[in-house]
Amino acid sequence: MRVLIAGAAGLVGTELARFYNGDDVAALRRRELDITDENAVEATVQRLQPDVVFNCAVIGVDDCEADPGRAHAVNVSGPAHLAAAAQRIGASFVHFSSNYVFDGRRTSGVPYTIDDEALPVNVYGATKLQGERAVAGASTRALIVRTSWVFGAGKNSFLSTVAERLSLGERVQAISDTFASTTYVVDLVARVAALVERGEAGTVQVVNEGVCSYESFAREAARLVGASEELIETVTEESMGRPATRPRWTPMECVPPMRSWEEALAEYVHDHRQRAAPREGSRE
Repeated sequence: MRVLIAGAAGLVGTELARFYNGDDVAALRRRELDITDENAVEATVQRLQPDVVFNCAVIGVDDCEADPGRAHAVNVSGPAHLAAAAQRIGASFVHFSSNYVFDGRRTSGVPYTIDDEALPVNVYGATKLQGERAVAGASTRALIVRTSWVFGAGKNSFLSTVAERLSLGERVQAISDTFASTTYVVDLVARVAALVERGEAGTVQVVNEGVCSYESFAREAARLVGASEELIETVTEESMGRPATRPRWTPMECVPPMRSWEEALAEYVHDHRQRAAPREGSRE
């Protein structure tokens, strides 16, 4: 299978390239393919003739708030260019979206489904929702994947690094009043690849089972690495003073359910320790 990954430098793009490394893969970073350049997108897709195109291009939540024009270009126009180009050659198209399309004001305790109304509360969420609609309008073979709080090796984020930081005795701040689903990138890519293999289209939600906050994630990480919970300083979302408003409660339903986030985190921590351990016979 011929695979084109746009935005391949990020966590999801990197894992997709690893997953498909036995296939004919073009994993392109922004300097190699700027998805906001419609002509470049068309030329690249026509040249490579992929069977499936993945859009993994990202722009940060607070960066979107600071530059709405750039947010629209990366989250709406770029995906539309890719989807349209894929459609013209009969390729499947996969676009990653976010839990931030929801307002997070739900109090029922029931996770959001794909049928729930999307009401974003920041520029990032608004443009991700517009991107979903643009992609669906440009490709009949588009798979739109909503995911949330993705963690894994190679990303310098709180969720990806908190276990290691705690294992080293570092103090961390963890937000206690924002809740969502979390997603291990390995599980995300495996589920998406299975959907692509079946030729699925439409909107799906792919997250690990369960609800957590940054605080509960950090406490579970501390337990796994044998670190003291006294290293965890609990803070509120408001106290962080971040430019973009975050929705406070956005767990999503994944059908069929994947394993729990606790199981996924345990595997991630174990695998990270295995990679970091000195090899037999090394001088370390």
